[in-house]
Amino acid sequence: MSDRDGGTGPLLLGVRHHGPGSARAVRAALEAAGPRTVLIEGPPEADALIALAADEDMRPPVALLAHVVDEPGRSAFWPLAEFSPEWVAIRWALEHGVPARFIDLPATHTLAWGREETTGEKEAPEEGASDKGVGEPGGLPAEPTEAVRIDPLAVLAETAGYDDAERWWEDVIEHRGVSDGDAFAPFEVLGEAMGALREAFGTGGHERDLVREAYMRLQVRAAQREFGDDVAVVCGAWHVPALRQRTTVAADRALLKGLPKAKADMTWVPWTHRRLSRMSGYGAGIDSPGWYGHLFGAADRPIERWMTKVARLLRDEDRPVSSAHVIEAVRLADTLAAMRGRPLPGLTETSDAVRAVMCEGSDVPLALVHDRLVVGDVLGEVPAAAPAVPLQRDLDRLQRRLRLKPEAQERELELDLRKENDAGRSRLLHRLRLLAIEWGEQAASRGSTGTFRETWRLRWEPELAVRVAEAGVWGTTVLAAATAKAEADAVGARSLADVTGLAERCLLAELPDALPVVMRILADRAALDADVGHLAQALPALVRSLRYGDVRGTDTEALAEVAAGLAERVFVGLPPACAALDADAAEEMRGHVDAVHGAVGLLGEGEGDEPRGSAGPRTGPRGGIRGRWHGVLRTLSGRDTVPGVVRGRAVRLLLDDGALGQEEAARLMGLVLSPGTEPADAAAWIEGFVGGGSGGGMLLVHDERLLGLVDAWLTGVPGDAFTDVLPLLRRTFSAYEPGVRRTLGELVRRGPGTRGSATATASGIPGFAPDLDTARADAVLPMLRLLLGPDETEDADGPGHSSTNGIGINDAGTDDNGTDDNDLVGVGR
Repeated sequence: MSDRDGGTGPLLLGVRHHGPGSARAVRAALEAAGPRTVLIEGPPEADALIALAADEDMRPPVALLAHVVDEPGRSAFWPLAEFSPEWVAIRWALEHGVPARFIDLPATHTLAWGREETTGEKEAPEEGASDKGVGEPGGLPAEPTEAVRIDPLAVLAETAGYDDAERWWEDVIEHRGVSDGDAFAPFEVLGEAMGALREAFGTGGHERDLVREAYMRLQVRAAQREFGDDVAVVCGAWHVPALRQRTTVAADRALLKGLPKAKADMTWVPWTHRRLSRMSGYGAGIDSPGWYGHLFGAADRPIERWMTKVARLLRDEDRPVSSAHVIEAVRLADTLAAMRGRPLPGLTETSDAVRAVMCEGSDVPLALVHDRLVVGDVLGEVPAAAPAVPLQRDLDRLQRRLRLKPEAQERELELDLRKENDAGRSRLLHRLRLLAIEWGEQAASRGSTGTFRETWRLRWEPELAVRVAEAGVWGTTVLAAATAKAEADAVGARSLADVTGLAERCLLAELPDALPVVMRILADRAALDADVGHLAQALPALVRSLRYGDVRGTDTEALAEVAAGLAERVFVGLPPACAALDADAAEEMRGHVDAVHGAVGLLGEGEGDEPRGSAGPRTGPRGGIRGRWHGVLRTLSGRDTVPGVVRGRAVRLLLDDGALGQEEAARLMGLVLSPGTEPADAAAWIEGFVGGGSGGGMLLVHDERLLGLVDAWLTGVPGDAFTDVLPLLRRTFSAYEPGVRRTLGELVRRGPGTRGSATATASGIPGFAPDLDTARADAVLPMLRLLLGPDETEDADGPGHSSTNGIGINDAGTDDNGTDDNDLVGVGR
């Protein structure tokens, strides 16, 4: 075989994958040569998909996706951008009515080979991609680690005196114009250079190239028999010397004998510029796809046009960038290129100029330019005619109906579940998550804590197409697949908490057919599981699911029965499970107690319990679930065998719920902090009572009696014991906000009971007054009116009595019903 310079043999166009200079040179060479067929490095199974490249709905970057039929997770990608030489060759062939074919090793061998020789790998890397993108293999499994790999571009750059291969490639290829009479010269020179490298280094550690190149030679011979020598071959420059090599057909076929096979399907999928960059882990060969796309698309004055793009981006981010900045940045980039001996400013020079002129020396806005422009978030599009699994078709239909278009750039989506379209979007996203298609990630909603709002962060990644293909084994529609997957996950769940979490996700995804199966398994698991810790972990998710049912209108009667039964089992088993625990187990049990308490608070709503703030224990039907839980907490708080951190936590929860009076809480604290209690146990009790980010610091600030007890105990701890309890106390009090710690320190310095007015101790209880302090109550009213809105009814009700936004406030400190308003204004303490 020979190059076109001899007049015979195929035209070998050695390229760098995803190189705009190579793409322009390929187009010029094809225009000059006018071949009868174009052969392209790529999997032959994709020949039937080439015609789709001419579809008006096809927008690069896109990728050929091949996956094993019975194992969709084993896949390989061949990404193509608009500036990829292979894409330019395909488009040229379609525009000129010339047959185009792929000639690389078939994907059926590539995927099977990877399955046999790799372990723990789910995806094979892309075929035809490499660190420098000049033809090293990417679709086959990695070579043994002892193999010596070389970077052809780095070797050539070093030979030319460059310390950066990217900069050398830009100077020699990307910034080189293509003259009318010298369209083939770049390929001849690059082919000779690669030949010298292969003579020096052999295959450079890529032994499987021998197999791929043998297959390519066979395909080139077949094309020559059909079209003569009017054949153009577009391949990685590394392979050019091997395709020139004269070998026998028998020798090439011997290399291919016995290759493993696997049935593979292939289609086009959207790709992104971000996935073309090396930082994505896909090794597609370029650091700056956005910059290369600009070089390929800007036929003239690329630097001026680039600086204009940068200025527009920075202005959109409220940066003060003027036309003068653009002019000076272009001049500085040209000056830097001249000083560094470069034919044109490259990415390094333009970035330096942008940093100095437009970013005022700061790397923060420059990082934005790199992310948005140098790399970019361009997402390709694939026409509907492209082959796809039925599940992908259904997903496309749902995305169009719900107006939820995939985008490469991350965006935040606020959903109001009371709206039909938003509820449909929520269902789709939750169903996809059940199928391990992580298009969206749920985030905390801003400005609302209601269950009718959801916030999602969305970003469509190309590999999600593989996840869709994998999920296709569960069903042909998103609903059917999610239902089948949920049922299978319930059967295979390892723990009770996993099943309850799955029930919650089924309600979020609205899977009415899967929920009965999950609930039956949940009931069976709950009946057999005797571990109180497992039951306590499972209860919160189960109770949250009941709340979600309220918003989505789902029937949760069966769920409520299981939750109530689970709660009763926790109530019975928790006191014995809390006995004789070490420090780590006690801390874990405190977390279980907190979780159950929060679940009971939701589960007990609407059962007739007394309102929050009541001084006595709650009642309700048969005592109510909250009443029974308070009984469990009282049992925990009074048993000496229960660790101090759990006892202290139980007392605090009872106090917060109003099921325990201030006097009783102080009495229990006094008993624990008495000299007869081990200092370590007392410190653990304090940790449970006022630690764990539960607002304990503010409790001590407002109740100086409790603060005095802690202070007195702490000053009386013996010196040898103080060293042992100090780490626990530091952990407890370091969790408080700085303002709370500062206030506590001031109170301790002045002494308990000294901060209030003269009447502060009249009742005998430091920090509490016997009657309402109306002067202090009046002082907060202006601020309340400012927070709640303008006074709209003062004229009707008379001076001194207003109703703002439906909340009645009067100067006497009582509401419209005559009840004490201390809970609102927080005075008298």
